[in-house]
Amino acid sequence: MPYTPAPRDPKQTPVRINLLSDTQTRPTPGMREAMSSAEVGDEQIGDDPTTNALCERVAGLLGKEASVFMPSGTMCNISATLTHCRPGDEILAHETAHIIAREGGAHAALGGFQITKLSGADGKFTPDTFRAALHPRTRYEPPQTVVSVEQTANIGGGTIWNKADLDAVAEAAKANGMVTHMDGARLLNACVATGISAHDMASGWDSVWIDFSKGLGAPVGAVMAGSHGFIDEVWRWKQRLGGSMRQSGVCAAACVYALDHNIDRLADDHANARALARGLSQIDGIEVQQPETNLVFFNPADSGVSGVKMVAGLRQRGVLLAMMDGRIRACTHLDVDAAMIEETVGLVREIVRAA
Repeated sequence: MPYTPAPRDPKQTPVRINLLSDTQTRPTPGMREAMSSAEVGDEQIGDDPTTNALCERVAGLLGKEASVFMPSGTMCNISATLTHCRPGDEILAHETAHIIAREGGAHAALGGFQITKLSGADGKFTPDTFRAALHPRTRYEPPQTVVSVEQTANIGGGTIWNKADLDAVAEAAKANGMVTHMDGARLLNACVATGISAHDMASGWDSVWIDFSKGLGAPVGAVMAGSHGFIDEVWRWKQRLGGSMRQSGVCAAACVYALDHNIDRLADDHANARALARGLSQIDGIEVQQPETNLVFFNPADSGVSGVKMVAGLRQRGVLLAMMDGRIRACTHLDVDAAMIEETVGLVREIVRAA
């Protein structure tokens, strides 16, 4: 049966506190001004100066030769695997990775790739788990072509891959003739939390991208970086997938603004996530995973309120969040302040007391 979105109920309480995702941010007045005054051209022929400036800047930020502006992070992942792999190739990734759980089977449908699921705590597999999954290159098994990691690991709880493990996985992959790909949707959250530069975090990874429509607060867009040859081939897939744009500088200007104004402030989101986790932990029966960045996963089942009922109860009170992987996920971002966090904790306490 086709998916049909539920109609909006006009009687439903308006959302006052949006913890659904960091994709829910609205452009700030400064960002809107940057977009409205952006110098633009035709991106398809390389003639949009704002988009070109963004790509040059992100390539430098990530320590790569070149980069390309994309409509979405999902298109970054898909075009990367379509470039790196051939039909029948094998990709290794964590079992909760975005390329497996959130991209509609695109890698199999469009590329004919097999994705092998690796297990591990908090959305990350260990270097030993990765090494154990490698097999000899014979005609009996699919060529193991790509290893993909997600920084930060969304379903894992916004957890951070430590640099030593990233380096060890990349080293083992290269020794096995594999390509390395980093889904860096929230890479800059990891960089702000650890103090490790994006350049260093991405070293050893052949392709890497960052998403501007999450914590960085832009309305749309992601930028993927890699070698000149890789980006040339990604451009071919961008064209094929319908992602090539015209005056994309209007959108790219929001991303440039985000680089100038919204990286350091990610620390505020992390602080608000810790405050939310601390408050929830003080409510009897609520199990909380302590956040490393801006995602807070919690389970209220032992309080007498199911996750589904808690989400519904909060929505009735104007707070929006969602169930994910059997738990509730709350995501802090630039449109959520400390007062909203305090109010949310109070409303959760109210719902538990009324149960």
